[in-house]
Amino acid sequence: MQVLQVQLEVGPDPAEVGRARRWARSRLAGSGIGDDEPLADTLVLLISELVTNAVVHTGCPAVLRMLFGGGGVRVEVADTSDRPPTPRHAAGEDTNGRGLELVDGLADRWGWQREGAGKSIWCEVDRAPAPLPDQMVAPIAIPVAAQAVGPVPDQGAQVSPFRVRC
Repeated sequence: MQVLQVQLEVGPDPAEVGRARRWARSRLAGSGIGDDEPLADTLVLLISELVTNAVVHTGCPAVLRMLFGGGGVRVEVADTSDRPPTPRHAAGEDTNGRGLELVDGLADRWGWQREGAGKSIWCEVDRAPAPLPDQMVAPIAIPVAAQAVGPVPDQGAQVSPFRVRC
């Protein structure tokens, strides 16, 4: 399996979060994930949360990495702080404390690990394949209110032998 990795160094400044989002959008587009795909928005939000946590809670520089391959995207944010991430539960109108809850809700998997003297927080989002045309609409059987209107067609025919009374 071939994996493409790109990375961006992020300074300990809240303005870096916007720069990381713009950089991520351009790299996503370059990897074939269009700006109009829901996956792009999800990944940018995850990146925004992880970079914000690194910048705000550690005050340290960080490295944002995106890895493309294996049917999904892995996002990692590594910083030099040895403090593990601490999920919080925001209440009511709190303006912060929801970052890792968002990551947990949006990512297919997430976690953290020690990396050098610091740590890396990562999340993965699977890229679901587009449905095939014959998988987009499931057939619906309505046996109760159906009445036969003629002979049943051959197996390969596309005509329905039923008319539905409402």
